[in-house]
Amino acid sequence: MDIKEIRRLVKLMVDNDLSELDVADGEQSIHLKRGTDVEPVRVVHSGGEATEAPPAAAHGEPAAEPPGEELHEIRSPMVGTFYTSSSPEETPFVSVGDAVGHDTPVCIIEAMKVMNEIKAECSGTVAEVCVQNAQPVEYGQVIFRVRPA
Repeated sequence: MDIKEIRRLVKLMVDNDLSELDVADGEQSIHLKRGTDVEPVRVVHSGGEATEAPPAAAHGEPAAEPPGEELHEIRSPMVGTFYTSSSPEETPFVSVGDAVGHDTPVCIIEAMKVMNEIKAECSGTVAEVCVQNAQPVEYGQVIFRVRPA
């Protein structure tokens, strides 16, 4: 498989909103996965042996907080699509290091074409944004971690 074929497969995934794709062509195969999970990349060589590349840190994501520090988790109250701002041209509601209060809007979750503004419901400083913009979220999934004030 050449890079043009891989790009075509990635475009196919984006256009059809696919999260995973496995393709095999003779002795070559490729496994593609979209989303926020960081997993090792599997590469299968023509000899049939698989190798794994170490997971790379996602670009722009803060490092996890040190163990032992109590952080409040803001969880998604619904299944939908996570947005950091009210429109693509706007700045995010909050970023790492921003102070939040109980009524501070932190994001929007779109569910069934309805934009639902999510509030912090706690006070403190945003320690981590756990979801990337425009990514799907599940009910109860952690979307932010806040260091209590």
